[in-house]
Amino acid sequence: MFPCSAGCTITDHLLPPKPVSWLRRIYHWTLSLAEHPQANWALFLVALVESSVFPIPPDVLLLVMAMGRPAGAFRYAAMATVGSTIGAALGYLIGMFLLATLAMPILEFYHAVGTFNHVQALFQQYGIWVVAVAGFSPIPFKVITIASGAFGVTFFPFMVAALLSRGSRFFLEAALMYWGGERLRNWVERYFEWLTVAVSVAVIGGFALLWM
Repeated sequence: MFPCSAGCTITDHLLPPKPVSWLRRIYHWTLSLAEHPQANWALFLVALVESSVFPIPPDVLLLVMAMGRPAGAFRYAAMATVGSTIGAALGYLIGMFLLATLAMPILEFYHAVGTFNHVQALFQQYGIWVVAVAGFSPIPFKVITIASGAFGVTFFPFMVAALLSRGSRFFLEAALMYWGGERLRNWVERYFEWLTVAVSVAVIGGFALLWM
């Protein structure tokens, strides 16, 4: 399925060559976690920190793991959902209690201070739907979770929106891998390098939306 010479691993064939930036290097490292003996917990931790500080979404790791073991796809989706929801609460608390000391340095690092200020108007216009849309889209979720705490979004609706949007996203991906059958998995394996490029573009595009 993946020809591999001595000394290489499956992700050597899955990953596009020659990382060109810090974001691409972190992306490659995240994909490599699929081969870790504790990959399940690695997925949980990536999902947790991505909702507050980490730049790479857990979807890339979830898809690799579900493709390799379709029977575990929904368990992986559940772990990603729980981790991401806990991470959303962490981002909320960072925004509420550590705005100056931690939240602003994070936002400055991602060049998202201007967008953070704009999010307040979005909350006033669309309410909790901002969280729901961000949780399902490639827009970096961490900016929304931090802003939710900073701007006083009610915690319980925030958590419900985060749980439902992130869960819908991860379980949809798991369902595609589980019910897509061998034909879909073969297609994913065949075009995985292109898919990784597409995910990279989506991640970078999401940050670009914040930088505009």
